[in-house]
This record gives sequence, structure tokens and C-alpha cells, in this order.
Amino acid sequence: MNALRQRWARIAVTLLPIALVVAHVVGVWRLPLLEELDNFIYDARLRATMPRTMDSRVVILDIDDASLQQLGQWPWRRDHLARLTTEVMDRQQATVLGFDILFVERDESSGLDVLRRLADGPLQHQIGFAEEIKRLTAELDHDAAFADALAGRRVALGFYFTQSVEPRANGVLPAPLLLPGAFPEGRAYATHWNGFVGSIPQLGEAAPAAGFLNVLLEAERDGIVRSVPLIARYTGTKAQPGYYESLGLAVYRLAVGADTVTPVFAPAGANAGPPPLVALLLKAGTKSLRIPVDSSASALVPFRGAGGPRGGSFRHISAVDVIRGALPPGELKDKVVLVGSTAPGLGDLRSAPVGGAYPGVEVHANIVSGLLDGRMPVVPDYALGYELVTVLATGLILAFGLSLSAAPRAVLIAVAATVALIGINTWLFIQAGLVLPLASALAVVALAFVLNMSWGFLVETRASRNLANLFGTYVPPELVSEMRADPERYSMRAESKDLTVMFCDMRGFTKMAEQMTPLDLQDFLNAVFSRLTEVISAHRGTVDKYMGDCVMAFWGAPVDMSNHADLAVRAAVEMAAAVRELNAAHRQNGRPEISIGIGINSGVMSVGDMGSAVRRSYTVVGDAVNLASRIEALGGRYGVEIVASEATQRLVHTFVWQELDCVRVQGKVGTARIFTPVCRRVDAVRSQYADLERWNGVLSAYRAQDWEQGQAMLSPLITVDAKKVLYLLYAQRLASMSLQPKDPDWDGATRFETK
Repeated sequence: MNALRQRWARIAVTLLPIALVVAHVVGVWRLPLLEELDNFIYDARLRATMPRTMDSRVVILDIDDASLQQLGQWPWRRDHLARLTTEVMDRQQATVLGFDILFVERDESSGLDVLRRLADGPLQHQIGFAEEIKRLTAELDHDAAFADALAGRRVALGFYFTQSVEPRANGVLPAPLLLPGAFPEGRAYATHWNGFVGSIPQLGEAAPAAGFLNVLLEAERDGIVRSVPLIARYTGTKAQPGYYESLGLAVYRLAVGADTVTPVFAPAGANAGPPPLVALLLKAGTKSLRIPVDSSASALVPFRGAGGPRGGSFRHISAVDVIRGALPPGELKDKVVLVGSTAPGLGDLRSAPVGGAYPGVEVHANIVSGLLDGRMPVVPDYALGYELVTVLATGLILAFGLSLSAAPRAVLIAVAATVALIGINTWLFIQAGLVLPLASALAVVALAFVLNMSWGFLVETRASRNLANLFGTYVPPELVSEMRADPERYSMRAESKDLTVMFCDMRGFTKMAEQMTPLDLQDFLNAVFSRLTEVISAHRGTVDKYMGDCVMAFWGAPVDMSNHADLAVRAAVEMAAAVRELNAAHRQNGRPEISIGIGINSGVMSVGDMGSAVRRSYTVVGDAVNLASRIEALGGRYGVEIVASEATQRLVHTFVWQELDCVRVQGKVGTARIFTPVCRRVDAVRSQYADLERWNGVLSAYRAQDWEQGQAMLSPLITVDAKKVLYLLYAQRLASMSLQPKDPDWDGATRFETK
């Protein structure tokens, strides 16, 4: 909870992209860039997952350049198309034939109309002329020949819907697939059109089926064909209003024998409005076929691969070969055959996700192929809800995850979120054919990461740099690094904390300084203080200040440390060892040797930025600090380098301690027991414990004024270590006290009147 309070600004900044993208998702402020990115992602994913295999069930009769060279420019005589139709349906035994062609004008290439006008005009009195025209009509009426070829066969023609202010109509439409009453009012269930361009009545009425050729939806402003409406609503007056089917759906229905189509709606929710359309249900005898569609009754084109004769998705046969009967009988048996053009001059090439010049007839071929396979990707009716949930969930996860993590971990979170979004989205596409938005969620990841990292670098890094400037001269670099991870936790503000403070003083420094030049003295002090400071820093200590020949340090601030006392004692022991190493080097270089005295105390102290308006420093003050300063000077009297208070001794269990005395120092009313570390507990031997137990008995006898007992217990210790200053000091005390009467006010404490 504390981390959330500290990072609230960074979290708020990271949440900003969510508001922006949610506005896009709900339609308040559409961002074209995200729409383009979604299209790009869809196209890339489609190309990556296409089967790239040929569907042998669907064949394209190609009005290609070779056919145009042999049969002449388009449009061809309709008797050629009649011959093509009978060849495909009778001799080749195809299942169904579909024309991706408009037949909007009569075929006058035979001259029959001219002959009829002559028969009714200038040559009406020519004997036998009119009868000869009637005899030739069957041969010269190409439209009639084509209509006869269409009648009774499973053939679908094409027509085109239009939309204009003044509705226009040309030709005829077939009967609608569904009447307007098949859909509830109050919702647009399909694209709306008020005009059309259909086949001439003679052909349109002869063909058993027809479907519209419209493929490009208005929403896809980049001009790339990605989806086609399977049904569309005609609302004009030149034909029966209702819902008409596309050429692909019409051909598919003829191929599978589906005679009825029923719209399928989503279950009614809390909203009482009209339910969205989710599928079309086809009935073929006792078999039901479900075709998923989006909210506009459209389906995404399930492209198999590249287009054209060399694309490898469908077999292309030159139309002229079929018209001239060049194929062996039954070559197209049970095939779905579509007639269209790949010739650039006929202008039926479109931009598609799989190519910039994709034949329009292959768009319908892919629809038929996908319907036959049951492989129709679709944008479900809940796509908006999915997009909103992913945007909000991703944004919230990133806002807290990035803000509460260090940079490397934040990068991993952003990468993991991206991989998860892409993985789930792709899995749903491959396994269930669901096309769900992805760009908005990826945009949230990118924007959230950039804003979060920018805030961290520009704002928090600045705070981190300020922190380093504040504490860099006091604490070791590794502590500064810890503090920079969460700079808001640390400040120079004064506070009371349980800390451990140390004073380390050089003994005999004044006399030594008198014998050295200023430069030598400077070099000497720098070398000694540098080494001691290294030890302090290695044990996570904060250097408070250097005072002449004394260095002051403390543990537990600014970074909290539960083992501050243990770290201070370890540092003191290592500092004493470091001085001995320095002395060995000084002896070789002819420099004077030094000795140190260290005082350590633990307790509540005030720590913070203190001083005057002119000069301030990060330091500790308080009674506990004063005690450490006082006991530091006592080490020489007891022949030890390190003196620690009882408060420190109680906190440090990793060392074996020897009590030195109970003292009353200047400035303190009460008494204080002082100790010195003997060795690490793991290194202690049995004899040391025995000696310490005997020593504790000496102290007990001394404080009880039992001088004889004290002398008796001290004697064996002196025998073992006759030069130990502590033992000699107490031997002298016991001898002196034994000559005096017992003091009723005796508390066993030694008073020191100087610092």
C-alpha cells in the first residue's frame, strides 16, 4: 500500500492511454491509425496462416488474354457463352456454374435487329425475305440461345447494387433471398442499396439464380478487399425490396442444394433492442449448414493464397478451350465452375491482402471454397466487448505492474503482455476463426510502456539523481543503488530511529603530527581514512564526518537495517585488523605506527540534515551518540581497541564478548556497562569460554567488594596472560581496595570525569 501511495503519479500517467484508446473503442473519438493497424495485423496474420494449397473443387474459366486474342474483344457473342454453358453443364458435368459477369445490354452482334428492321421497312415486299429472317432467328438470336442454355441448369448470374440520391435501376433482379419481415425493425442487419445493375430480362428470367458482385465495403477506406456481404438489403422501387444473396452464396447454395435460408440472432441480453445477426442457417434436405457472419451480414474472405493462374489456389482454364471443346469429357465433373477474367484490360483486378492485382472472380471462388470447408473467419458480435475488456485489463495490469517494477522487470512485463495478447488473438483466429481487434490493446501496451518509462526516467530518475547527490558522499555506492530503486522513501528530514553509531579515533596523533610535514601528514591521513572508510562502506555504514584524527559513522540510516549493530561490530573488528596491516606497511616505509580506539553504542538517535543555513550535513545526534563518543576514549585504559555499550552487546549474538567495566562517564547520570568483542562465536574455543566465565566471577566479586575472592579468581588469569592490561588493571584495583574499608554506597562503577 505504501508503494502505491508513492507511485500514484506514475500509475496515473500510465492510465492515460487507456482513456484515449477506450474513447476510440466506444466510438467517441475514432483513431484512423488504430484502424489501419488492425487491418495491417489482420493482413499479416492472414498471409501467415493461409493454406497455400489448391482447392480442386473450384475451377475458374478464365477470360484471359489468350481467349481474347482468339475470340476477339469483350463482350463476346452470347452464342459463345451459350456453348460454354452447355459444355460445362452437360459434357463436363459440373455441379454448378457461376458468372462473375454483368449482362446489362442485348447482344446485337449477329445483325438480327438490322435484318428485322429491313424486313419491316424497305424489304417488306421482298418475297420470302421475312420468312427467311424468321428461319434464321434461332441461329442469330444469341441472347435467346444463351437464355435457353441457362434455363433448367444450375447456373447463377451476377448483378451489382448501387447507392445514389436518385435511385437507378437497369435490368432485372431475381427474387429476394429473404423478405424484409425476416428481420426485426430498429437495426441495420445488412448493407443498404437503392439501385442495381442487373442482367437483361431475357437472361435474368431464364437463370435459376443470381447474386450480387459487390465486395468492397465502405468501412474499408484503404480500398483493399477483405470482406464481402453475403446478403444485402435492397430498398428501391424498381424491384422487390428484400435481402438478396451474393454470387458466392448463390453458387454455394446451388452446389449443396440448400433451398431455405434462416437468419440466426444472438440471444437477447439486458438491452431490449433488436438482437444482432450472428449467422445464416441453410437447410439442405435434412442437413443444416451454419454460416457465421458479422453485424453487417458480411464475411471475411478466407483467401487460400496468391491469386491468378500461377497463384496455386484454384485451377484456371482458358475460356476459349472450353468453348471450343478442347477439354476431355467429364474433366470438370462435380466441380464448382466460375467464369471471370484475369485480363488486366477488363478491369476486374482488385487490391487484396494477398496481392495488389487480385482477380475479382477469385474473391468469389475463395468464398465458395471457405463455405464448402466451413472455414469462414468472422468478426463476432461481441468483438466490441472483447476489445474493451482487453484494453482495460491490459492497461490496469501495466499501470500497476510497470509502476511498481524496476526497468528490466518492466520490460519483461510489457513483452509478456504483448506476447499474451498476440498469442490469444492468433489462437482464437486459428482455432475458432474469430477475428478480434488487437491494435487497440497493443497501442495501450506501447503507450503505457513509453509513458511509464519516460516518467520514470524524467521524474523518478531525477529524484534518484538528487538522492545520489544528497547521500552519495555519506553512504556507500551499493546503498545509494538500493535507495535509487525507491527514492521517495528517503529524504534528509530528521527522524528518530534505532541506530548504531561508531567513533574511531587515532591515539597519539597529536605527537605524531608534530613530527611530520603538512604534506606528509595529509598523505598519511588520507591513506588511513581511505582504508577505514572502505571497511565502513563494505559493511553498509554511513560516514557521518571526519573530525581531525577521528571518523564518525553510523548504521541503520538512511537505509533501514535490522542488523545495524552486528554490521557496526563487524566493521570495527575489520578496521582494527586493517590498522594492523597498515602498521606493517608503515614499518617498511619508515612511517610511524598508529593505534586506534573505537567506541560503539546502539539506541534511539535523531538522524537527518542538520546544521546552519550556511553549512549542513546528514548526521546523528542524541544521548546515545554522546555515550559512544565517551566510551571510545576508554579503550586505552583497558588495553583494548574496541569498546561497546551493553545496548550494542545485547543486539550482537555473533560475537563472544568480555565485559570491561561498569562506568559513569561525563555528562551521564547513570552507569553504563562496557564490553569488548573477543572473537566471532563460530571461532571461539572451550578455553576462552572458561576464561570468560572466571573473568565474570572476578567482576562479580569486585562489585560485591569481596576483594580476596576477586584476587583469588584473577590470579590464574594473570598467570596465563600476564601482559593483559585489563587483568593488570583489576589486579591493581583489587590490591588497592583491599587496604580500604568497605564503602556502603559502592555500586562497582568507575567514574570518568573527562571525555
